[in-house]
Amino acid sequence: MLRLIFRLIFFFKGWKLDDALLKEHNISRCVMLAAPHTSNWDGVILIAAFQKMGAPVRFTLKKEWLRFPLNYLIGPLGAIGIDRSPKDGSKDRISMVDAMADLYKDGGEMYIVIAIEGSRSPRDEWKTGFYYVALKAKVPILCGYLDYKTKIAGVGKIIHPSGDLEADMREIVDFYRDITPCIPENFVLDKKYQ
Repeated sequence: MLRLIFRLIFFFKGWKLDDALLKEHNISRCVMLAAPHTSNWDGVILIAAFQKMGAPVRFTLKKEWLRFPLNYLIGPLGAIGIDRSPKDGSKDRISMVDAMADLYKDGGEMYIVIAIEGSRSPRDEWKTGFYYVALKAKVPILCGYLDYKTKIAGVGKIIHPSGDLEADMREIVDFYRDITPCIPENFVLDKKYQ
Protein backbone atom coordinates (compact mmCIF):
# COMPACT_ATOMS: atom_id res chain seq x y z
CA MET A 1 0.00 0.00 0.00
CA LEU A 2 2.79 2.44 0.93
CA ARG A 3 4.57 1.69 -2.35
CA LEU A 4 1.42 2.61 -4.26
CA ILE A 5 1.14 5.87 -2.32
CA PHE A 6 4.81 6.65 -3.08
CA ARG A 7 4.24 5.98 -6.80
CA LEU A 8 1.24 8.32 -6.81
CA ILE A 9 3.31 11.03 -5.12
CA PHE A 10 6.04 10.50 -7.75
CA PHE A 11 3.47 10.93 -10.53
CA PHE A 12 1.56 13.89 -9.08
CA LYS A 13 4.73 15.79 -8.19
CA GLY A 14 5.79 15.53 -11.85
CA TRP A 15 8.89 13.35 -11.51
CA LYS A 16 10.37 11.53 -14.51
CA LEU A 17 12.50 8.39 -14.58
CA ASP A 18 16.00 7.94 -16.01
CA ASP A 19 16.41 4.18 -16.23
CA ALA A 20 18.39 3.98 -19.51
CA LEU A 21 21.54 2.59 -17.82
CA LEU A 22 19.60 -0.14 -16.04
CA LYS A 23 17.91 -1.13 -19.29
CA GLU A 24 21.24 -1.11 -21.15
CA HIS A 25 23.14 -3.18 -18.56
CA ASN A 26 21.92 -6.39 -16.99
CA ILE A 27 22.80 -5.68 -13.36
CA SER A 28 21.27 -7.87 -10.70
CA ARG A 29 23.58 -7.07 -7.77
CA CYS A 30 25.10 -3.71 -6.80
CA VAL A 31 25.60 -1.03 -4.22
CA MET A 32 23.20 1.79 -5.15
CA LEU A 33 24.20 5.27 -4.00
CA ALA A 34 21.36 7.61 -3.08
CA ALA A 35 22.32 11.25 -3.33
CA PRO A 36 21.83 14.05 -2.71
CA HIS A 37 20.07 13.23 0.55
CA THR A 38 18.87 16.50 2.08
CA SER A 39 15.19 15.90 2.89
CA ASN A 40 12.81 13.19 4.08
CA TRP A 41 11.07 13.52 0.69
CA ASP A 42 14.16 11.96 -0.89
CA GLY A 43 13.26 8.55 0.55
CA VAL A 44 9.71 8.69 -0.81
CA ILE A 45 10.84 9.70 -4.31
CA LEU A 46 13.70 7.19 -4.23
CA ILE A 47 11.52 4.22 -3.29
CA ALA A 48 8.95 5.13 -5.96
CA ALA A 49 11.64 5.60 -8.63
CA PHE A 50 13.42 2.33 -7.93
CA GLN A 51 10.14 0.46 -7.78
CA LYS A 52 9.18 1.89 -11.18
CA MET A 53 12.59 0.77 -12.51
CA GLY A 54 11.99 -2.74 -11.23
CA ALA A 55 15.19 -2.54 -9.19
CA PRO A 56 15.25 -4.97 -6.23
CA VAL A 57 16.19 -2.21 -3.79
CA ARG A 58 16.95 -2.94 -0.15
CA PHE A 59 18.33 -0.79 2.65
CA THR A 60 20.00 -1.75 5.89
CA LEU A 61 19.41 -0.77 9.48
CA LYS A 62 19.95 -2.28 12.90
CA LYS A 63 18.00 -5.51 13.32
CA GLU A 64 16.24 -4.02 16.36
CA TRP A 65 14.32 -1.66 14.02
CA LEU A 66 12.59 -4.65 12.45
CA ARG A 67 10.68 -5.65 15.56
CA PHE A 68 6.90 -5.42 15.83
CA PRO A 69 5.18 -3.14 14.81
CA LEU A 70 7.79 -1.38 12.61
CA ASN A 71 8.56 -4.62 10.76
CA TYR A 72 5.14 -4.36 9.09
CA LEU A 73 5.84 -0.82 7.88
CA ILE A 74 9.50 -0.75 6.84
CA GLY A 75 10.02 -4.44 6.07
CA PRO A 76 7.89 -4.35 2.90
CA LEU A 77 9.75 -1.21 1.76
CA GLY A 78 12.97 -3.25 1.56
CA ALA A 79 14.51 -3.01 5.02
CA ILE A 80 17.12 -5.60 5.98
CA GLY A 81 18.11 -5.93 9.63
CA ILE A 82 21.87 -6.10 10.21
CA ASP A 83 23.10 -8.29 13.05
CA ARG A 84 26.66 -7.37 13.98
CA SER A 85 26.84 -9.60 17.02
CA PRO A 86 29.75 -12.08 17.09
CA LYS A 87 29.01 -15.31 15.24
CA ASP A 88 31.78 -17.36 16.86
CA GLY A 89 31.16 -16.67 20.54
CA SER A 90 33.93 -14.07 20.77
CA LYS A 91 33.33 -10.56 22.04
CA ASP A 92 34.35 -8.87 18.79
CA ARG A 93 31.55 -7.55 16.62
CA ILE A 94 31.87 -7.89 12.88
CA SER A 95 32.25 -4.65 10.97
CA MET A 96 29.31 -3.06 9.19
CA VAL A 97 31.20 -3.50 5.89
CA ASP A 98 31.60 -7.24 6.49
CA ALA A 99 27.97 -7.60 7.61
CA MET A 100 26.71 -5.81 4.50
CA ALA A 101 29.06 -7.65 2.12
CA ASP A 102 27.80 -10.95 3.59
CA LEU A 103 24.28 -10.07 2.35
CA TYR A 104 25.46 -10.68 -1.22
CA LYS A 105 26.63 -14.23 -0.51
CA ASP A 106 23.35 -15.96 -1.42
CA GLY A 107 23.76 -15.03 -5.10
CA GLY A 108 20.28 -13.55 -5.55
CA GLU A 109 19.31 -10.12 -6.82
CA MET A 110 20.39 -7.41 -4.42
CA TYR A 111 20.56 -3.63 -4.73
CA ILE A 112 21.57 -2.20 -1.36
CA VAL A 113 20.88 1.54 -1.20
CA ILE A 114 23.27 3.72 0.78
CA ALA A 115 23.08 7.48 1.40
CA ILE A 116 26.74 8.40 0.95
CA GLU A 117 26.57 11.61 2.94
CA GLY A 118 25.42 9.70 6.02
CA SER A 119 23.12 12.57 7.05
CA ARG A 120 20.59 15.07 5.71
CA SER A 121 22.73 17.85 7.21
CA PRO A 122 25.65 19.37 5.29
CA ARG A 123 28.76 17.14 5.44
CA ASP A 124 31.95 17.87 3.55
CA GLU A 125 33.27 14.39 4.22
CA TRP A 126 31.26 11.49 2.83
CA LYS A 127 31.10 7.97 4.19
CA THR A 128 33.21 5.47 2.23
CA GLY A 129 31.99 2.20 3.74
CA PHE A 130 29.81 1.64 0.65
CA TYR A 131 33.00 1.46 -1.45
CA TYR A 132 34.50 -1.31 0.66
CA VAL A 133 31.20 -3.22 0.66
CA ALA A 134 31.16 -3.14 -3.16
CA LEU A 135 34.84 -4.10 -3.35
CA LYS A 136 34.46 -7.00 -0.93
CA ALA A 137 31.20 -8.26 -2.49
CA LYS A 138 32.64 -7.78 -6.02
CA VAL A 139 29.63 -5.76 -7.20
CA PRO A 140 29.43 -2.48 -9.13
CA ILE A 141 28.46 0.87 -7.63
CA LEU A 142 25.49 2.61 -9.26
CA CYS A 143 25.15 6.36 -8.82
CA GLY A 144 21.47 6.85 -8.11
CA TYR A 145 20.30 10.43 -8.06
CA LEU A 146 17.36 12.76 -7.49
CA ASP A 147 17.63 16.04 -9.38
CA TYR A 148 15.05 18.46 -8.03
CA LYS A 149 15.78 21.05 -10.74
CA THR A 150 14.79 18.73 -13.60
CA LYS A 151 12.60 16.43 -11.44
CA ILE A 152 14.44 13.41 -12.81
CA ALA A 153 15.24 10.39 -10.65
CA GLY A 154 17.45 7.61 -11.87
CA VAL A 155 20.83 6.00 -12.29
CA GLY A 156 23.45 8.10 -14.04
CA LYS A 157 26.73 6.24 -13.71
CA ILE A 158 28.12 2.77 -13.07
CA ILE A 159 31.48 2.39 -11.37
CA HIS A 160 33.34 -0.89 -11.00
CA PRO A 161 35.54 -0.41 -7.92
CA SER A 162 39.20 -0.53 -9.00
CA GLY A 163 40.68 -0.66 -5.51
CA ASP A 164 41.91 2.93 -5.95
CA LEU A 165 39.53 4.65 -3.53
CA GLU A 166 40.74 8.15 -4.33
CA ALA A 167 40.34 7.83 -8.12
CA ASP A 168 36.94 6.16 -7.86
CA MET A 169 35.68 8.68 -5.29
CA ARG A 170 36.76 11.57 -7.53
CA GLU A 171 34.63 10.07 -10.29
CA ILE A 172 31.65 9.70 -7.95
CA VAL A 173 31.97 13.24 -6.56
CA ASP A 174 32.30 14.61 -10.10
CA PHE A 175 29.07 12.86 -11.11
CA TYR A 176 27.08 14.51 -8.31
CA ARG A 177 28.54 17.98 -8.94
CA ASP A 178 25.65 19.16 -11.17
CA ILE A 179 22.76 17.41 -9.39
CA THR A 180 20.34 19.80 -7.65
CA PRO A 181 19.13 18.61 -4.21
CA CYS A 182 15.83 19.38 -2.51
CA ILE A 183 17.61 21.65 0.00
CA PRO A 184 20.76 22.93 -1.79
CA GLU A 185 22.42 24.36 1.32
CA ASN A 186 22.40 20.86 2.89
CA PHE A 187 24.41 19.23 0.09
CA VAL A 188 28.19 19.57 0.08
CA LEU A 189 30.60 17.62 -2.11
CA ASP A 190 33.33 15.70 -0.29
CA LYS A 191 36.24 18.16 0.01
CA LYS A 192 38.90 15.42 -0.22
CA TYR A 193 37.88 14.31 -3.72
CA GLN A 194 37.18 17.56 -5.58
